[in-house]
Amino acid sequence: MKILFVLNNFYSSGNGLAASARRTVAALREAGEEVRVLSGPNHAPDGPQPEYALKDFYFPLFQPIINAQGYHFASTDTRIVEEAVRWADVVHMEEPFVLEIRTSKIARRLGKPITGTYHLHPENIFFSLGMGSWRFPNQLLLKIWRDCCFNKWKYVQCPTQNVKDRLVAAGYTADLRVISNGLVPDACVRVPHENRPFVLICIGRFSGEKDPYTLLEAMKYSAHARNIQLVFAGQGPQEKKIRRMAQQLCAEGVLQYEPVFDFLDRDGLRKLAAKADLAIHCATVEVEGLSIMEAMQQGAVPIIAQGPITGTYQFALDDRSRFGQKNALELARKIDWWLDHPANLDAMRGAYVEEMKKYSIELSVRELMKMFREAVS
Repeated sequence: MKILFVLNNFYSSGNGLAASARRTVAALREAGEEVRVLSGPNHAPDGPQPEYALKDFYFPLFQPIINAQGYHFASTDTRIVEEAVRWADVVHMEEPFVLEIRTSKIARRLGKPITGTYHLHPENIFFSLGMGSWRFPNQLLLKIWRDCCFNKWKYVQCPTQNVKDRLVAAGYTADLRVISNGLVPDACVRVPHENRPFVLICIGRFSGEKDPYTLLEAMKYSAHARNIQLVFAGQGPQEKKIRRMAQQLCAEGVLQYEPVFDFLDRDGLRKLAAKADLAIHCATVEVEGLSIMEAMQQGAVPIIAQGPITGTYQFALDDRSRFGQKNALELARKIDWWLDHPANLDAMRGAYVEEMKKYSIELSVRELMKMFREAVS
């Protein structure tokens, strides 16, 4: 089966959508499928290029904001898009943007079946513009995506049940399939504690919707704050603000250990999670949250924010690992409970390692292949 993946930039670094697409494409190829990519160029020197490469598109005024998110948009070249679509048996859309709208029109004209993945909420975009909590623009964009993209595609992958529930409520009528984006299996090799401070990690882009501020605020209420080493792994437009908050907590004596900020590759994140006591996920907008799932795979026990448009809390095995979004006091109490009960913490590490096996990328790809075949037939 010839599968065409369509997205604006397959090679964006620090972008969860692109990273997920790269993992999925690699797994599909390993499973014996023929996959090609229609995308903007790879900006890494001497890096691989998509089979169908498009030029970058630059937005006046907004380009610095887009760059800060680690994102790139591609222009549309009808000749290249049509060549790519003609090759494919099925066309798979990774985003609901102009490139995908143009490609959809050509695919429908050529009689090619179309599938897609819902990777991001409108709020992920509007938070960058300071409008993440504004109901009207977010609901409007959700409807535009519905009418211009998703309802014109035959099947849509929803990484979590939370996503499917939201799309059903918003009038999305495609065949919605709950299929995780999938984890690449890694062996769990824990690092002994050895009288060091407790390590709490927070992995993800430094942006408003990821809400690392609640973790910092929680330190004011935690009985263990002075024996906690916070590690923030990521990059993004809010890094300076987060650093200032962290420095203020140190200056006030709330924290004894200065928080660490780092941007790590996949192996670095694996090693970080292997020595972490807790993995804190405060995001108020999240489709799935592979970063915290990868941390759980290494035995880091999670505490995950629960809210209306974050699907990650479904991976918490009980209420000890959930807290109400933006509720710093509740988060602090959950942190303290786990650190006060090390036997429970150790017992749950293995439970989370086992739970993450259900979300292996091999299982996800098997379900995606089934979806693609049904679309073609």
